[in-house]
Amino acid sequence: MPMIKKIIFLLIFSKLVIITNAFSQEVKKIGKYKDWETIVFIDGNNKVCFAQSVPVLQAPKKNQRDARLFVSFRPNDKITDEVSITSGYEYNNQNSITATSGKSKYKFDIAQENFAWISENKVEKKMIKTLKKGSRIMVTGYNKSGSQTIDHYSLLGFTKAYNSAKKNCS
Repeated sequence: MPMIKKIIFLLIFSKLVIITNAFSQEVKKIGKYKDWETIVFIDGNNKVCFAQSVPVLQAPKKNQRDARLFVSFRPNDKITDEVSITSGYEYNNQNSITATSGKSKYKFDIAQENFAWISENKVEKKMIKTLKKGSRIMVTGYNKSGSQTIDHYSLLGFTKAYNSAKKNCS
């Protein structure tokens, strides 16, 4: 799972960079598209492009978390259309992490610390089609104590952010 640790490092590092603006030449905000944005992270010869969004609604309301939904491209690793999430806490491995939009339901079958991924690219591509067509997606997860959280993401602007991320890493 070294690749997963690399992704976690890149995502955490890029977030820290965005917050501090200390290394703005390595992280570029490409554009904001309604509820989604495109970011490019460059580390030497490695380039990561991703579309990301934050929830428009979280439950429980009393416990606001730093949650995000991502679709990433890493050309050096030949990774495209990688869907991942963080709900802002370490996941409980005893419960499923799912995303639901309309009648479509997707299971994140790889969870490590506070990030989760879908292992099959075929399923990720199907989910991306759902994200392009839908208006909202709901992510359900469980923290270490077994408490359920639900994050609702708007899909307004997803297609433009996705296309921008894909173009910047092609």
